[in-house]
Amino acid sequence: MATRETSPWPTAQLVDLYRQVSVATGSRLVFVAGQVAHGADDDFAAQVEQCYLNIGIALAEVGGSFENVVKLTVYVADWTPDKMSLFVEGFARASAKLGVTPVPPLTGIGVVALADPAIVVEVEATAVID
Repeated sequence: MATRETSPWPTAQLVDLYRQVSVATGSRLVFVAGQVAHGADDDFAAQVEQCYLNIGIALAEVGGSFENVVKLTVYVADWTPDKMSLFVEGFARASAKLGVTPVPPLTGIGVVALADPAIVVEVEATAVID
């Protein structure tokens, strides 16, 4: 799959974390349900890391990888701006383990709660695979 990520605002504060626009060509759309991290307790960074790793596992199951992701949606229970550094930490650890730097468009949504009180983050992905 050919993908090209770009941001019309190159000075955006989070330009290293994600891009604003993703253009993809391929033949199969893949929708990965929200991934969570059971057993990571209240460690926000560990939950973020495991969510990203779970997406990698799910995509491998259908012949893809994180490089095929064109859009991420992140849901965070009780979001506060001070969680951003922990999000980046978990993202960086997962990126290192996956061997990629996923930068597709990302939408972060703060929610009151997720399905299980122990879950503080959930990440879903859309991918395009040839």
